[in-house]
Amino acid sequence: MYDKTVRRRRAVLVLLVVCSLILLTAYFGESPGSPLHSVQRGFLGVVSPVQDGASRALKPVRDLFGWFGDTLDAKKQRDELQKELQSARKEAIANAAAARDNVALQKLVKLDTQIGTDQMNPVTARVITRSPTLWYSTVSINKGTSSGVKVDQPVINGDGLVGTITAASGNSSIVTLITDHTSGVSALVNESGVAGVVQPAVGNPNDLLLQYIRRGDQIAVGQNVVTAGSKSARYESLFPPGIPVGRVTKVDNQELDVYQRVHVKPFAQLRKLDIVQVLTAPQGAATP
Repeated sequence: MYDKTVRRRRAVLVLLVVCSLILLTAYFGESPGSPLHSVQRGFLGVVSPVQDGASRALKPVRDLFGWFGDTLDAKKQRDELQKELQSARKEAIANAAAARDNVALQKLVKLDTQIGTDQMNPVTARVITRSPTLWYSTVSINKGTSSGVKVDQPVINGDGLVGTITAASGNSSIVTLITDHTSGVSALVNESGVAGVVQPAVGNPNDLLLQYIRRGDQIAVGQNVVTAGSKSARYESLFPPGIPVGRVTKVDNQELDVYQRVHVKPFAQLRKLDIVQVLTAPQGAATP
């Protein structure tokens, strides 16, 4: 019984194949107006509306799947663009920081060469914290006693005098700025040699006062104030001579006062300190 069924199916298959070949041969051999072409056109005429209706009915489904596909592709592209943007932003920040450091270091090298502080074994350090007060009277740096930094050593940056070391540990130190109320720097007017002491003005962290300047001494706005580097048998300044301190911005010369009030704006932007140098060798000492 099984063999008969198999043989019958094979015979039907062969018959269908033969009929298909005959129809194909006849179709391609006939003219466009032949009966077979007419049958094809009639079949298409009947089926086309059905196909069109089915296509319209299924269009929302196709659109939905297309929307899902487009959304997934868009999210993937968005994630890739975000990663590229983050990478570019990090690179830009790193480049900007490197450029800023390069400018600061170039200014330090120039100042070291001009005033000879390169002979004082300067140790370059970075500011890591600032005091939480409005005045920023102290900052912390990332170099300490392990690098030769000690208390009372002067600190500069590429613009000029910054302050002194007031505390030091193994790998960090505290710098008290020249605007702190405890600060006092022997200084002179570079153009005239008139000497005094630079101290912070009360209530203004961006203003220094060159004190003890007699009324008869000629001081003009725009003149430069530098460290005096005083030396004597009993006293030696913490600061070597010639370090830029600031520029004279105003002179108060009241007739009843013995001294003038000479206002000085610091060259160093003390609220924006980043890279500094500690001068670790005393004046005149040989650098090891």
